Amino acid sequence: MTLRLIGAGLPRTGTSSLREALRHLLDAPVYHMSEAFAHPEHLPTWVAALEGRSPVWEDFLAGYAAGVDTPFSSCWRDLASAHPDVPVLLSHRGSADTWFASMDATVLAATRRILARNDPDDPMTPLFGVMFADVFADPHDPVDVRAGYERRLAEVRSEIDPRRLVEWQPGDGWEPLCRALDVPVPDLPFPHENTRADFVARNAARD
Repeated sequence: MTLRLIGAGLPRTGTSSLREALRHLLDAPVYHMSEAFAHPEHLPTWVAALEGRSPVWEDFLAGYAAGVDTPFSSCWRDLASAHPDVPVLLSHRGSADTWFASMDATVLAATRRILARNDPDDPMTPLFGVMFADVFADPHDPVDVRAGYERRLAEVRSEIDPRRLVEWQPGDGWEPLCRALDVPVPDLPFPHENTRADFVARNAARD
């Protein structure tokens, strides 16, 4: 199986809902941060890729038809280069402030906690140490984090051919995905997964 769509959007841009939608459209697994938690043996490969030592993507991602969310989307540039004919999906929110409010209460809170704990026995520690290196330098600095969000959008838009680029926001539904993948629009409600409350509850259970 080869990749049919490359997600370049940051977390908290509807990536869990996109995962479920793409699973339905492609009838195949979709890489997401949940896969990294489920497969800790993948983590060293992601860390190496983020440090510039990419795997053979076709081998590492064999069995996945698409990917969204970190750490997959953290490697968007390399994945897009390795798969030049595959559409690139840029998921985003209405504004940096809207995105930050969601990110701060969820992914950033988890990131700050993991980095502060610096537990050598936690396989997530090395990944979280590099996963957002090209987005922000300080997870405690809202200005830095918001600027990183805007920078990611600008980089993807400037580097990806507009004919490949698919922009999507929560609320856009099936149509942009179906056009990019050349598949029919399902007669189903678009998934709505991983609300802020869901994320917080799940991470409290992990701790």
